[in-house]
Amino acid sequence: MVETQIMTTRRNSVWHLVAGIIMAVMGVYVWFNPAVTMVALAMYLGVLFIVVGAGYFAFSFSGDSGWYMLVGLLDIFVGVIFLTNLGVTAASMPVIFALWCLAVGVIQVVTAFRFKSAGFAWGWTMTAGILGIVFAFLILAYPALGTITLTALMGAYILLYGVVEIAEYGMTRPAA
Repeated sequence: MVETQIMTTRRNSVWHLVAGIIMAVMGVYVWFNPAVTMVALAMYLGVLFIVVGAGYFAFSFSGDSGWYMLVGLLDIFVGVIFLTNLGVTAASMPVIFALWCLAVGVIQVVTAFRFKSAGFAWGWTMTAGILGIVFAFLILAYPALGTITLTALMGAYILLYGVVEIAEYGMTRPAA
C-alpha cells in the first residue's frame, strides 16, 4: 500500500514541475503586462463578486439579515459593472475597488456594533471593517499606486506559487 502511494506520488510529481513552470512564467508575465492583468482581474473579480453576492443574498433569507442582503446586492451590482465594462473597469479598478472596500467596511463596522449589543464576538468584524475603510482611503489617495500594488502582489504570488510547485517536484521525484 505504501509503495503504491509512493509510486503514485512520483508519477504525479511531474505535474508539480509543469504547473510550477507555467505559474512562474505567468507571474513574470503579470508583472510586465499590468494592463492585460487588470482586464483579466476585472473579469475574474466580476464573476467572483456575482457568485459571492448570490451567496450572501441567499443566506440573508435563512439568516434573517438585511445587512447580508445589502452586501449581496452590492456584490452582485459591482460584479455586473465589472463584467459589462471591462476596459473602463480595468482603468478605474483601484477606485471601484476602494469604493467597494469602503462600503463593505462601513457595513462591517455597523454589524460589529450589532454583534456587540447582541452579546456576540464582534472584535474581528470591527477590525476587518476599520481595515477596509483605511485601505479604501489609501487607494483613493493613490489610485496609480493601487494599480501597481495590485499587479505586483498578484505577480509575486503567482511566481511564488510556481516556485513552490517546482520545489515540490524536486522533493517528490524519484532518486537517480
